[in-house]
Amino acid sequence: MQVTIDETLKRKCPRTALGCVTARVEACKAPPELTDEMHKRVQDILKLPYARGVLEVPQILATRAAYKALGKDPARYRGSAEALLRRVIAGKRLPEINAVVDVINLVSVESRLPVGLYDVDRVNGDIVFRVGRAGESYPGIGKYDLNLEGLPVFCDATGPHGSPTSDSERTMVTSDTRLVLAVIVCFSGSELLDRWAQRMIELLQLHASGQACETWIVM
Repeated sequence: MQVTIDETLKRKCPRTALGCVTARVEACKAPPELTDEMHKRVQDILKLPYARGVLEVPQILATRAAYKALGKDPARYRGSAEALLRRVIAGKRLPEINAVVDVINLVSVESRLPVGLYDVDRVNGDIVFRVGRAGESYPGIGKYDLNLEGLPVFCDATGPHGSPTSDSERTMVTSDTRLVLAVIVCFSGSELLDRWAQRMIELLQLHASGQACETWIVM
């Protein structure tokens, strides 16, 4: 499977980079150790002198700027990392879905970067990261149909299946998933990506029986 960035998106957001991780996993219930770590990260944010400051870090600002450059209102369509952080500072727990999804959400909160997560067996061919076109939409996970026009989206041979705002039901990870692709999205360069890809692998190995893990950067 190849992952590439479309030239039109790259022209509008020239520092876009993707950190890709593949792994064989068991998408079982999260162990208590992972749940405890998620809770600790939430508490770390809530204990900050100004918790809302996490919404103004460079990673979040770069995602907002990219959405604006692509023609999407970042106040209406938020990157998933910002949505999770807003949930945290509102006093809510991080969602608890399964060990794999919970690891991805934990890395997103820690890195302040959106992360897409896909069941490789449900992906049809290579993936391109491009700008959503007029009329494109899909049912987002736990959401109504997401209007993809102007959003950065991941597309396979079948069509769009993910975005830094919300991934689709078509390629979502379930208890039957055995092989995953996770993509860390950064609109401000590749410098942070290797660190967070390694962190993700460490967590998948520890909490989701992660094996045969591979990582690469796309620019």
